[in-house]
Amino acid sequence: MIQLITFTDGGSRGNPGPAACGAVIKNETGKIILQVSKYIGKTTNNQAEYGALILALEKVLEIYKDKKKKIDLKCYLDSELVVKQLKKEYRMKNEGLKPLFYQVCDLILNFNSVKFFHIPREENKLADKLVNIELDKRG
Repeated sequence: MIQLITFTDGGSRGNPGPAACGAVIKNETGKIILQVSKYIGKTTNNQAEYGALILALEKVLEIYKDKKKKIDLKCYLDSELVVKQLKKEYRMKNEGLKPLFYQVCDLILNFNSVKFFHIPREENKLADKLVNIELDKRG
């Protein structure tokens, strides 16, 4: 099995406002495989958080397309809402988040296993930095 770890963050300046996603993918020893960020236009903070997770999952699938069913993935997010929705501890009420939630659910079917963990913002600094670099490019 291949053990991978993702750290993701999404943010908007204003809610909604200009938004971006950041993702860091590491191997089981903690070595960074990929850092990626993406500007996603005007959206909410929670939509950006989902967008960051989707970005990470898609990148892992790109990199490991022939081995995806052998991947055990641990996903670390500082969004308690997203983690609890994906663990089905919170009901999905927001219509704007539903398509993103279902997109994540579809993507995780490609892997052997996926687990979600909520972490404090202080433990997610690199993904947060990627978001802010992307937003700063836009002024």
